[in-house]
Amino acid sequence: MSHKLYQVDAFTGEAFRGNPAAVCILSGEEPDVWLQGLAAEMNLSETAFLMENEMGWDLRWFTPTTEVDLCGHGTLASAKVLFETQPALRNDLIIFQTRSGVLTARWKNGKVELDFPVMRYQSIPIDPHVAEILSFQPVNAVFSGTYFLFEAENPEDVYHAHPNLVDLAKLPMPEVIITSKSHEKSTDFISRFFAPQLGIPEDPVTGSAHCLLTPYWAEKMGKVVFSAFQASTRGGELFLKLAGDRVHITGDSKLIFEANLLF
Repeated sequence: MSHKLYQVDAFTGEAFRGNPAAVCILSGEEPDVWLQGLAAEMNLSETAFLMENEMGWDLRWFTPTTEVDLCGHGTLASAKVLFETQPALRNDLIIFQTRSGVLTARWKNGKVELDFPVMRYQSIPIDPHVAEILSFQPVNAVFSGTYFLFEAENPEDVYHAHPNLVDLAKLPMPEVIITSKSHEKSTDFISRFFAPQLGIPEDPVTGSAHCLLTPYWAEKMGKVVFSAFQASTRGGELFLKLAGDRVHITGDSKLIFEANLLF
């Protein structure tokens, strides 16, 4: 059975920056072990699998080691592939059926706008052991589901943080965000994302994390529209809007290659 395979650099307009995701358009059903095997073979933070259905598209995401419930850059990459290979889709919403419910994407001035569910959060105490593992002293901490957010006092703490990934993987915190206000006028806040338990030491750009970052900074800053930068080595830009219980995430992307699987 032949399937189409693409690679897209998400949340960037430049090749070899942003977050690379593989996108496989399935021509027929494959078992989960096959999907996981291809994700491990691609060895990217996520591989997205698309299959057309009557309502739109079924969409699933796999890291090299496990399936995940939500992936922003994999969704943006999937939409980019569909919009580029089927330009007629640019005239309407793309509807994705996922483990996190219905997600949509629209073509917006050459970029992709995603509509994701907001993450409601609760405050948590800051454990001194966690601060030691993160390599800086957070000034605030919250969580939502499997996502744990730690705010730094200044952006230098975020840029220069060197978390102990071995110890971080032992904590009951599968997905860890560190963030701070930005000193740059063009950017509201910055962040980094670590998920060693999921086979992702540091994710270059994490769309789903901004479903928590957006309401968090909206409460602190008193506004709903943001420009954000994920300060990984590759880096990536996101444009965000809090709209009730949804987060609109807009980003650029670059299609890198397309191929046919030979099996």
